Amino acid sequence: MSSLEERDVGVAVAPGSSSAGLGVGAVGAAAVEAVAGVAAMQEDVGIRREGPEPDPDEPPKKRVKIPEGESGKLEERLYSVLCCTVCLDLPKASVYQCTNGHLMCAGCFIHLLADSRLKEEQATCPNCRCEISKNLCCRNLAVEKAVSELPTECTFCLKQFPRSSLERHQKEECQDRVTQCKYKRIGCPWQGPFHELPAHEGECSHPTKTGTELMGILGEMDQSHRRDMQLYNSIFSLLCYEKIGFTEVQFRPYRTDDFITRLYYETPRFTVLNQTWVLKARVNDSERNPNLSCKRTLSFQLILKSKVNSALECSFLLLKGPYDDVRIKPVIYHHSFSNDTNETDYVPLPISDSVECNKLLAAKNINLRLFIFQVQK
Repeated sequence: MSSLEERDVGVAVAPGSSSAGLGVGAVGAAAVEAVAGVAAMQEDVGIRREGPEPDPDEPPKKRVKIPEGESGKLEERLYSVLCCTVCLDLPKASVYQCTNGHLMCAGCFIHLLADSRLKEEQATCPNCRCEISKNLCCRNLAVEKAVSELPTECTFCLKQFPRSSLERHQKEECQDRVTQCKYKRIGCPWQGPFHELPAHEGECSHPTKTGTELMGILGEMDQSHRRDMQLYNSIFSLLCYEKIGFTEVQFRPYRTDDFITRLYYETPRFTVLNQTWVLKARVNDSERNPNLSCKRTLSFQLILKSKVNSALECSFLLLKGPYDDVRIKPVIYHHSFSNDTNETDYVPLPISDSVECNKLLAAKNINLRLFIFQVQK
């Protein structure tokens, strides 16, 4: 009993006594038993654990890597941060932001401004509903640069490239890009990946065709060339006229007095060739709800306001103004003006597509250049 009592109180006595040594020995034995129990538990868990056992010689990792399925790739997270708030896609060109910092790609920004013009409403940000306009919004150059460095997939070879270099890769470097045979001009319809082009051109049968077989193809090419040359020759012929006038015109937006108002444009009166004129324009030929249509067009008419003693036969065309970036293909129209027929029919403004039309509608005013050529009798 005395030895047991000494073991129970051995921890509390002075470290120099013999009973203290006995107490330390008891604690060491208990610690060994505890370590053995933990090791046994780890072995039990290791039996049920899936996967291979870790290598004891492998150095410990500094940080546990989170699986991509849980955290998501950095690029995917940036996509959701830098995408346009309207189309939810990454901008391909300019990036605009509202006063609260919400991002819009150039196409959606112009489309919002054009829709507001058609609806006679103030354009607002789709996120925060603050007012937006070309004066209130500014470009975000930092986002534009960040987006240009994000990786994207080539549509031909499916490899990842920065967006800034993707266009050059797809046009010049990609071996899987779609290309055409160099004998297309003489009728070869082949299209295929670039790396197959040398083999095809070595076997192409079109270079061996006879002149008779090629005459039909060359005839179609001549017709296309003649149409282009006819336009240029017409313009050069008009430049030879004695009376030629041109002026900058500014279309301003107005609304009709109908119950359902319609948008139209009209210029102030201007003088060309000693006559007073006015230009009018309308959207989608005065369609009831042009804002609901994806395809948008502009048509215009030229009106003579002066009184004339005899018929005034003229040719006229509209081109883009000196400070606009809209693309307009030149088309020459003809009309004989008199006191009874002082208005032309509405003729289409030859813009390339609806995107160019939205650019014009989004602007505060439409600035173009008008040429009038008086035909001498």
